[in-house]
Amino acid sequence: MQLSSKIYIAGHRGMVGSAVYRNLQKRGFENIVVKTSSELDLRNQSAVDAFFEKERPEFVFLGAAKVGGIVANNTYRGEFIYENLMIQNNVVHAAWKNGVKKLLFLGSSCIYPKMCPQPIKEEYLLSGYLESTNEPYAIAKIAGLKLCESYRKQYGVDMISAMPTYLYGSNDNYDLNNSHVLPALIRKFYEAKQAGKASVEIWGTGSPKREFLHVDDLADACVFLMENYSGEQHVNVGTGEDISIKELATLVKELVGFQGELVFNTEKPDGTPRKLLDVSKLNALGWKHRIDLRSGIESVMAELASREWKFDR
Repeated sequence: MQLSSKIYIAGHRGMVGSAVYRNLQKRGFENIVVKTSSELDLRNQSAVDAFFEKERPEFVFLGAAKVGGIVANNTYRGEFIYENLMIQNNVVHAAWKNGVKKLLFLGSSCIYPKMCPQPIKEEYLLSGYLESTNEPYAIAKIAGLKLCESYRKQYGVDMISAMPTYLYGSNDNYDLNNSHVLPALIRKFYEAKQAGKASVEIWGTGSPKREFLHVDDLADACVFLMENYSGEQHVNVGTGEDISIKELATLVKELVGFQGELVFNTEKPDGTPRKLLDVSKLNALGWKHRIDLRSGIESVMAELASREWKFDR
């Protein structure tokens, strides 16, 4: 990519898209095209076609998606599979039709089987059953990955896929009904501290282990891959380090300064027992994460404090 290259970021207001936008701006890219969902409904094929015909971007970061935590994925199963399939299909097809030089599709580590060997290598895709709670979302993301792979094979177009682990950072979702575990914990502990509560409820047993990547690191990896990778196989993006939910809750409790107890609600689902990506492929290409978990959570809390702990984006 040249600094003058025309770049389209799909989903620039979301957590990932906004981080990619900040990263590109910081690097001096000056021809970035963005549209809000009200300006361009990516689920609408004719609207997406018209946009690509008019704008003719050279590079596309496909970060737009309908996302959420365990409860949201399990409750809105139809919405998750339909909307993600439509967004992916429309953007990838229009990109190919209009001569895009390169597209990066952002997937999710939930594409891997629930009982996957750890750490998870890229080649473990489709080697077993998916986690049932987010199966529709995972199938949509697998379809997006395979769409890019198939267009590359049939049409020779440069489309690559990145599979990030669990993310946190700026523009995260703090809605306790449909957020991921880390932002939910930050909000729960802060509100419990403010209310003087004696305890905080944690969903599940606390035993599952998860890997967390700051979204600014993901954005940096995406730009790195766009400039340095053109392989057929998708690439895992993570830290290569994991932590149990109980350990994570203890860390957030400490950083927030909550003095009460942790209570684990074992009636809530745990989800996948362990999720740690093998990031040796990405490391071998020359990229490694920079933000450790404690520092990352501290930066998130500093940002929340700067906006008076208002959790609405």
